[in-house]
Amino acid sequence: MAEPKRIVLASGKVRYRLMVDAGRDENGKRVQLTVTRDTAKECRAERDRILHQRAAGTFIAPSKVTFGEWIEQWLEYKRRDVEETTIRTYRMALVHVIDRLGHVRLQELTEDHIQDCIDEIVAEGRRKGGEPGTRLAVSTVEGILTRIKEALGRAVVRKLIATSPAQYVRVSLADKKTDKRERNRAKPWTVAEVQTFIRGIQQDRLFAPLLLSLMGLRPAEVCGQRWTDVNLEDGLLSITMTRTMVGNVKVLEKDTKTAAGERSLPLPHGPWEALKRFRAQQAREKLAAGKAYTDSGYVVVNELGVPLNTRHLREYAYRLMRRLGLRQVRLYDARHSVLTALALSGVPDVILAAWAGHTNAAFTKRKYVSIEAEDMRAAAAALDVFHGAEPKALM
Repeated sequence: MAEPKRIVLASGKVRYRLMVDAGRDENGKRVQLTVTRDTAKECRAERDRILHQRAAGTFIAPSKVTFGEWIEQWLEYKRRDVEETTIRTYRMALVHVIDRLGHVRLQELTEDHIQDCIDEIVAEGRRKGGEPGTRLAVSTVEGILTRIKEALGRAVVRKLIATSPAQYVRVSLADKKTDKRERNRAKPWTVAEVQTFIRGIQQDRLFAPLLLSLMGLRPAEVCGQRWTDVNLEDGLLSITMTRTMVGNVKVLEKDTKTAAGERSLPLPHGPWEALKRFRAQQAREKLAAGKAYTDSGYVVVNELGVPLNTRHLREYAYRLMRRLGLRQVRLYDARHSVLTALALSGVPDVILAAWAGHTNAAFTKRKYVSIEAEDMRAAAAALDVFHGAEPKALM
């Protein structure tokens, strides 16, 4: 075993130095560390500590990797598990953190670093879409924190750090209360608004695709529908692929978001009949256009057969909402209205989750089912009976 060597610095100060074999890195390359201390005894103690931790499998080799560099490595690792659109979402979410902490060495990152960063992001993190200093939604920041914890957890597995400094970081209760009090959240449509929209667009060319949004499909699933996925004889709809947007510019055709997202749904009577009519209308449009028609096989196309993307469908729906004098809501938020209606009608949780394309019924209800005061009118009527009052018909 190597012993410390006495060295004399240019200043005349005496120190002691030795080399320690720290094993091999992840690429199999031998790692040797230089230990320099004021006394030979201190050198030996550090050597023994390194060798002991190496034998126990807990040794963390010194590294100059910054937090920002590690995030890039982690994103590359995540490409094995998630879609490119998800990687882009992660990268955009973490930009606030990289701006503030990207320069800090990973092994020097502390809980205070991350907690202060999260508090700042909540208070003034928005980069666009609002006035400078606009607070980010707590739900958005909690998503950012989830990504940080996942990335640092991976760093622990890779033995770059001993423990994750983000383990106990959280958004403060005060910030959660402020967010709840001040944030103006657009509510999904009520049943009456959904019905007004449906009545108002019955003669519209895209009535059938819009009805698919109003039976709980994601916009990317609606745009990804092909006629080969639609069984008009038995009234079944297969969801096997999506057409989503990257950066609201590039169309990405891919399979469903998750394995549970690939599913078959029975068509309600309204969408079923609307799809039959839309299929016949497209046949007429193809005949009229002749060679100018693009036979893409997609359901959601324009008069010349060119597939529409989610941005086209969204903007088209917004124009219809304005014409009908309805509140402008995202088509994606129609899932909230649909799933809430299904839950209130007594659809079992397992069916509710399967309809939404989820594996976890608790997630479906927590994320998409929101109960408003009017939804609880039947409960109020039940209490009238309990109190001994005469039950009245619901208005």
